[in-house]
Amino acid sequence: MSDNFGTEHWPVEIRHIQAEKRLEIAFDDGRTFSYPAELLRVESPSAEVQGHGPGQKTIVAGRQHVGILKIEPVGHYAIRLEFDDLHDTGIYSWRYLYELGVNQDKIWADYLAGLEAQGLSRDPKTARVPVHTHHSGCGHKH
Repeated sequence: MSDNFGTEHWPVEIRHIQAEKRLEIAFDDGRTFSYPAELLRVESPSAEVQGHGPGQKTIVAGRQHVGILKIEPVGHYAIRLEFDDLHDTGIYSWRYLYELGVNQDKIWADYLAGLEAQGLSRDPKTARVPVHTHHSGCGHKH
């Protein structure tokens, strides 16, 4: 996702609906987005998921039942989410979350298509190790 999304939008309310495994954010323009924890996890802005450059994104499988354990503010511009699979390295800026909300249907469809193309599953019982499509890297272990 690009960082040129236009006007910065600020959250006016953040609700963690733990029983439904989702995060709901109301923004200052009146729009409210509901984010399933699975979507937030598989679209984490972390280098582990997004890679260190174009074309290095990893398809994260087997997270159908993932939940959010903790939400922490990062300055005034973002939140850090800790998931129950212990992933906690993504910093979700308000801009990133707003863009994710606006484009959620397309992003989700692309994710499902990516899983299918690589023979992966959302179900942790049938998911297998993701195939990394990039062949170069910085040597950093994630």
